[in-house]
Amino acid sequence: MMRGEGRWMRMGSLGVLGVILAGAAGGSLWAAEHRPPNVIVVSVDNLGYGDIGPFGSELHRTPNLDRMAAEGMRLTHFYVTSGVCTPSRASLMTGCYPRRVSLHEDHEGGRVLRPVSATGLHPDEVTMAEVLQSAGYATGIFGKWHLGDQSEFLPTRQGFDTFFGIPYSDDMVHTHPRGEELGWPPLPLLRDEAVIEAPVDRNTLVRRCTEEAIAFIEAHRDRPFFVYMPHTMPGSTAAPFASEAFRGRSANGPYGDAVEELDWSLGRVIEALGRLGLDGQTLVIWTSDNGAPRRDPPQGSNAPMAGWGYSTAEGGMRVPCLARWPGVIPAGSTCDELASTLDLLPTVAALAGVEPPRDRHLDGFDIRPLLFGTEGARSPTVAFYYYDGPQLQAVRSGPWKLYLAIDEWVRRPHPAIEPGRPALFDVAVDPGETADRASDHPQVVRMLTALADAARKDLGDLDRPGANQRPAGHVAFPRPLVAEADGVIERSGFEE
Repeated sequence: MMRGEGRWMRMGSLGVLGVILAGAAGGSLWAAEHRPPNVIVVSVDNLGYGDIGPFGSELHRTPNLDRMAAEGMRLTHFYVTSGVCTPSRASLMTGCYPRRVSLHEDHEGGRVLRPVSATGLHPDEVTMAEVLQSAGYATGIFGKWHLGDQSEFLPTRQGFDTFFGIPYSDDMVHTHPRGEELGWPPLPLLRDEAVIEAPVDRNTLVRRCTEEAIAFIEAHRDRPFFVYMPHTMPGSTAAPFASEAFRGRSANGPYGDAVEELDWSLGRVIEALGRLGLDGQTLVIWTSDNGAPRRDPPQGSNAPMAGWGYSTAEGGMRVPCLARWPGVIPAGSTCDELASTLDLLPTVAALAGVEPPRDRHLDGFDIRPLLFGTEGARSPTVAFYYYDGPQLQAVRSGPWKLYLAIDEWVRRPHPAIEPGRPALFDVAVDPGETADRASDHPQVVRMLTALADAARKDLGDLDRPGANQRPAGHVAFPRPLVAEADGVIERSGFEE
């Protein structure tokens, strides 16, 4: 029995039919009229809003992303739930704010999970992969996981049939200044649960993950599939990595090389869909896990957004997003309504004919009307919350974003925000957060403050737990990810 069966799964007729058909002959009996769409989600690492052509870049060459925008939709008010990796990825996978699943920080208060962390995404959480697996989808992840490196937290325990990639960020290597002290192993490349290479050549990761994803698509062309490509680049190092074909070729140094290889990767995937006759059967979402971080000299661009990655400024959490599904999503369209990675799980569940979990609080919504370009469609999100780790710092409703009156910031979002007083911005027309309108609209400040108070009760804030907050997974004896004698990772003492 699939983990959680009967606990959360309430299939529609399409989902039941899918499981029956997928169980026969490897899924080859899927009838075309009953087959739900394939789903591909590409989430790159630390790339800014203004780093690709469809969102204004004139520095990076991104012809495949330009084509995707021309054939699909630009979502210009699309958010992630955190300015850093682990919390952002937790939301994409679960449809929940990071605080709801207690992955807003690690067990030691760090901003992201690190190698040999005792915490990870709780096995009882239901991921997008598990939802789609319940509808008969083949599920694969190719890239960076970063939701726990202990065996109990790996993708293959969270609904993925296969995993090819790295368990955490590309900068978390044994040669890190504190790597030896912290017991970090050489950066491992995994296939499913086996370490097959360590240290992995980071220059080859985007190319190899792309090749693996395309091989998976080819192998499962006769049944619905979910491909998650959380690419490792541009990544977290001062000089991003790229394969030999792209190194030194861009106008923006190693960062630009990485961006242009990511564009190439998307082009290979789109080409494969066309070659296999799957174009009209496949939804492709392309986005970033957070904005570009501040580096000296500057590399990525969040223009025209305020601030940098790793923060709650617009540039930290508002990211580029493209959606493509020929014949379904209007070509060359733009959606200016608020949406986020929280919405992906409920949306793809609806497309697959199954319901998302109903025995727990989710924070996302089904945004099919937005993606389909339905006339008059509006964002179902009443309030969107900006957390920096444990601290609620801002809330958005409609066009208005309120930075709360906070005396001590965990991290100050950007220099224009002063401690101890609220700041209100119309981010629909002022994404650079330059004109504070708090004194002009006291009623809006009061409304958004009330929404923030509700979030503190529900999700928590700093040391105050939320009423509907759930625990992260925890192991008693975390172990470094290294190849065992049989190539399989040993269990590490999961604690219920």
